[in-house]
Amino acid sequence: MAQHPLILGIETSCDDTAAAVMAGDELLSSVVSSQAFHGEYGGVVPELASRDHQRLIVPVVQKALAEASVTHAELDGIGVTYGPGLAGALLVGLSFAKAMAVGLDVPLFGINHLEGHIYSAHLAPEKPPFPYLCLIVSGGHTELVRVDEGFSHVVLGRTRDDAAGEAFDKIARLLGLGYPGGPEIDRLATDGDPSFYTFPRASLDGYAFSFSGLKTSVLYYLNDHAEDERQELLASHTADLCAAVQQAIVDVLVDALARAIDETGIRDIAIVGGVSANRQLRSDAQALMQEKGATLYVPEPAFCTDNAAMIAVSAVHKFRLGLTSPLNLTAAPSLSL
Repeated sequence: MAQHPLILGIETSCDDTAAAVMAGDELLSSVVSSQAFHGEYGGVVPELASRDHQRLIVPVVQKALAEASVTHAELDGIGVTYGPGLAGALLVGLSFAKAMAVGLDVPLFGINHLEGHIYSAHLAPEKPPFPYLCLIVSGGHTELVRVDEGFSHVVLGRTRDDAAGEAFDKIARLLGLGYPGGPEIDRLATDGDPSFYTFPRASLDGYAFSFSGLKTSVLYYLNDHAEDERQELLASHTADLCAAVQQAIVDVLVDALARAIDETGIRDIAIVGGVSANRQLRSDAQALMQEKGATLYVPEPAFCTDNAAMIAVSAVHKFRLGLTSPLNLTAAPSLSL
């Protein structure tokens, strides 16, 4: 089996229509069309997302192939996200990929969206060696995973309620910020004082996470102020509150990594997903690596959020192992790792 296959990756799990082409370990193209209009609704509207995917899937795939200077006939396989995500959105990409695989008579590789995030760490020139620990932090997921050779993953712990990115978004809404909230909190926090207020850090058994209590704590903190006081507080100290909230989330994540390094002895660590673009998380995690004598692998910001390059690179790994998917593969909105 070819070790440098030409693979088209397709991602439509939420509100980004994306396609990318890999030639073995080399990324030839990555195209992402984001649906910015969801911001006015304060979150992604599933029906509107799936309709836009239908409109964009063909031109996005054509652009990815053109930028890679690859024709349909040259492809060796199609990788596509089949879950988790929004049902209608997933079906657009999955149906398109199936039809393309049949038409070209090439194998289909169904990719778990979380697998995609895990293998986004392999898009950089320096790739983590197996085994490595991978912290997935995104809008819908917070999980600590051991990654072994052979496309093998062991979940060491996951969130019991809100994910880190979800907490960022919900707290941003409480603070009167826009959607998505994570990047806005990150931006404002650079001018804030994280010691302005100490919000709680949930401590659970093992590597389980919980961020719903933090959201509730912020709500109670704001409600403890009368309306005029609250408006004055937000006018004067939004940056400080952002810094305090951000530090509370980052401390929990970095503490879990510190314990995992000590308990597993694994010193190659990847942080992936949308929240991995957070500057405080990157800074504190890098400081931890220096303390522990470990190595940190974080994708470029463009590959932290949803993209098809991570789906294509995952499909390359599956191609080399012969892990193809049947054409009756169905969308799995609630798929876990």
